[in-house]
Amino acid sequence: MVLTRRFRIVAAVLVLGGLVAGTAAVAGMTGDEPVVSATPTPAADSTQTAPKADAAASDATATDRVAPAEAAEPVPIDAQVQAQVSYMLAHWTDYNTDGYGVITDNDCVNFTSQSLIERGWTMDDQWYAEGTGSDFDTSSPWISSTAFRDYVAQSGRATALTDDQRDQVKLGDVAQFDWDNSGDRDHTGVVTRIEGSGDDIQIYYAGHTDDTDFRSVDYAITEKHPGATAYYWSIP
Repeated sequence: MVLTRRFRIVAAVLVLGGLVAGTAAVAGMTGDEPVVSATPTPAADSTQTAPKADAAASDATATDRVAPAEAAEPVPIDAQVQAQVSYMLAHWTDYNTDGYGVITDNDCVNFTSQSLIERGWTMDDQWYAEGTGSDFDTSSPWISSTAFRDYVAQSGRATALTDDQRDQVKLGDVAQFDWDNSGDRDHTGVVTRIEGSGDDIQIYYAGHTDDTDFRSVDYAITEKHPGATAYYWSIP
């Protein structure tokens, strides 16, 4: 009885072993068994870096990205534009009274004009300032938003853009506002930050007279001055 029982056990083990081996062989032949890799493989519609074009459709369906898409490369800033923006950020509260005079309660265009000098613009017989502190003389386009608009348009130093053309606005461009939509210009600043893309572009500006370094254009025309209109001067 003991020998017969052992024989049955050995036979059962041999049969079971043969079935397992046979199953593994069949799986290897058919390729139905997934290959497990220690290194994840990207999905066919995703890559390690952000595609240069037509990314929206593939990214919308790529729910299992191996790694998040890389952020877009920052736009290089020209040295002169950097100097202009740096000047705005350095003096939006610390007025440069050693270099220029101050127009009490209406210094926005004076400040913008100063930044354009830092950018490399030169004065002419229509756009200029002389003196410092209280001994300060200027032309009208140097200190008036409307006169500045007319001067830039006539001189060709910049290209006019509407608020619908935000995708063409750059750092260092001039932002202007018509608070009451009367046709003139009531405030002027310099673009210091741009965020977003497409229909979701946010533009921020710096300026004097209600001093600011990064004020949202949308805030200015919808909350601070509801119904106002923004314009821009694109500087080459």
